[in-house]
This record gives sequence, C-alpha cells and structure tokens, in this order.
Amino acid sequence: MTDATGPLLAVDGTPLKRKLAQSLFRSRARAFGLALPLLAFIIVVFVYPILDFLGRSVYDARFATLMPMTTEAMADWDGTSQPTEAMADALVLDLVVSKKEKTIGKVATRVNRELSGTRSLFTKTARSAAKFESPFMAALIEKDKDWADLETWQAMKTASRVFTPAYVAAALDRKMLADGSIVQQSEERRIHVKLFWRTMEISFLVTVFCLILGYPIAYLMASLPMRTSNLLLILVLLPFWTSLLVRTTAWIAMLQAQGVMNDLFVVFGLATEDDRFSLIYNKTGTLIAMTHILLPFMILPLFSVMKTISPTYVRAAKSMGATDWTSFWRVYFPQSVPGIGAGALLCFILALGYYITPALVGGQDGQMISNIIDFHMRKSLNWNLAAAMGLIMLVFVLFLFWLYDRIVGIDNMKLG
Repeated sequence: MTDATGPLLAVDGTPLKRKLAQSLFRSRARAFGLALPLLAFIIVVFVYPILDFLGRSVYDARFATLMPMTTEAMADWDGTSQPTEAMADALVLDLVVSKKEKTIGKVATRVNRELSGTRSLFTKTARSAAKFESPFMAALIEKDKDWADLETWQAMKTASRVFTPAYVAAALDRKMLADGSIVQQSEERRIHVKLFWRTMEISFLVTVFCLILGYPIAYLMASLPMRTSNLLLILVLLPFWTSLLVRTTAWIAMLQAQGVMNDLFVVFGLATEDDRFSLIYNKTGTLIAMTHILLPFMILPLFSVMKTISPTYVRAAKSMGATDWTSFWRVYFPQSVPGIGAGALLCFILALGYYITPALVGGQDGQMISNIIDFHMRKSLNWNLAAAMGLIMLVFVLFLFWLYDRIVGIDNMKLG
C-alpha cells in the first residue's frame, strides 16, 4: 500500500526501489560467486605468470641481492671516474661470501649480460678472493689486469640497478651505460630491430596473401546453397584436425629442391631439372607455410560476416543499372569490411607470434623475433631479454588495437 504522494512499497513495507536493489545485488553476488573459481584460476595460472614474466624486462635484483656491499659502495659512483679503494674492498668481501654460498655463478652471469667475457673473470677471482690482502684494488689487478679496465666496473654499476631499462634497450639494439645514458650498439650487434622489422614484414605479407586467397573462398561459401557451403566449411576446418607440426613438416617435403612443387614446375616447363626454385629455408618458405596455416583464420570471420549480407542489396543495385563490378564494389564490399578487419587483425597478430613454422622452414632469412625469444628462453637462459622483447611486441599489438579503433572502430569488428 502507498499514499498518493509516497513511494511504492513491497508487501513487507520496504520501499520497492530498495527491494529491487537488494534483489539485484543478491543476483550479482550469486553470479560473481559462481564465476569466482574460474576468475581465480585465470589470475593464478595465466595473468600472474604473464605479469611476472614481463616484469623481468625491467626488474633484476640478482646483483644487488647477492653483492649488497658492492652495490652500496657503487651507489654514489658517477661511472666515469676511476673506481675507489672502498669499492674494491666491498667487491672482495662480496666475492668471498658469494663463493662460500655458491652464488658466484649467478653474479657472474648477471654482469656478463652487460659485458661479455666477465663471467670467467668473476669466477676465477672469487676462488682466490679469500687470500687477498689489502690494498684490494692492487690485489684484484694482480689477479687479472681486466680489473684495471674501467668498462668492467661500469658493467657492475649497470648490473647493480634493481629497476633498469637495460634489457629493453638491448632489445632495441641499444646499450645502457653506467651513468644511465643509452647509446646505440655497434653495427655488428644490431640484430633485434632488423628482426622486428622482418617480423612485421612477414606478418603483413601473410595477412595480405590470406586476404587475397580467403576473400573469394568466403564469398563462394556465403553464396552457395547451404549443403555445398557446409561441405566447403568442413574442408576449411579440416587443417585444424591436423597437428601444426605435421602441416609444417609436410611443407618441407613439398617445397624442397626435389619436392612435389619443384617437380610440378619442371613438368610444366616453369623450371629446368638443373635450375629448380629455392622455396625452402628462406623467407619464401616461411610466407608459403604461414599463409596456408593462417588462411582459415581469415576465411572464417569473412564467411560469418558475408553470411549476414542479404543478396537483395546487390540485386537492387543491378536493377538500378549498376554493373556486376559496381554493385560488388559499392554495395557488397563495404558491408564485408568488418569481416576483413577482424580476419586481418587476427591473422596479423597470430603471425607475429609464430616460431615453429619459421624455425622449420625459414632458415636464416625467414627467422622472426619469436625465434630469438625462444632462443633466449631455452638456450641462453636470458629470460630478462626475452621478456623485454615480449613486452615490446605486446606494446606494438596494443598499439595496433588502438590504431584499429581510431580508424575503423572496435565496435565495427565482427566475428559473426
């Protein structure tokens, strides 16, 4: 009951608006409780490991933790003047402790990231550090003349920073100096930027090839009767039932000098028996194999969008005098742009992270940045540099999403 001017009340006298709010809150709390285990699982096994890994690109406390006295002694050093005796004293004391606690390997590895060849210097010196007598700077130089090199102490200064952009700089072919400035690497060490550009180039070309090949297929699937269209859809999905490794290995057999493709070229007179095409272990092999593997990811978004385009639009354009090409280009194609955007974005981002296919068929010219990340993760064990490369790729992908949203609009991207 309620009077003419008062709020609506529930049966128990509670205002109806408050009753509805309480009911809605309980409904949301119940839904959140049901989703909470899945959310916790995603955070623990997916979000946290990724954030922890990316954090390694700017965080490395190994040297500061294992060589605390040296880190403190070098805190006020400008990185350009000669090292002090206090720095040498702290270094020797830390070397003695690290040798005793068997952590010298981690220390040497960290400094070696900044200056190649210092790992053996640290391990060799640590074995004799307990026998050194003051003055320790002279004892260090007597043990190895490299301790008189200012560059060695500068490498330790750089390694002593807990939060450092050194790995990100290294991923961009730059080097962080002891004074905090960043300079370009020498010519022979500039490989990462070149690989980043190659990765962008290959990903872009693969996306273009997928669009050129996938658009007519998706158009055909959307135009044919349901039964025939479903059969073609099964053929498009068929590669997903085969392992990626198997498909890539099959291309090795197809593209090699004595493979099926070159045999066909010889039969049709496009090549001679003694002068066959080089289609494998180069960029060409990478483009062919990756285009085949990613083609379904372009066809499916295109097909799902084209299936919703009514054929009456094209017929109406033709009835008003438009040619087949004009009706397609002015009427049908603009309606398929959301599918093109979704497929292109999906193919491009997937291509950026491919490493199995380039590793098997790419050779030296077809390697991508993902192969270098894999190398640092499994062989060189430089996870910090691998994380820095991953961070750069992530920033680039987020930039692509932002750019796509500004030009096309994320709301216009459709997957079906």
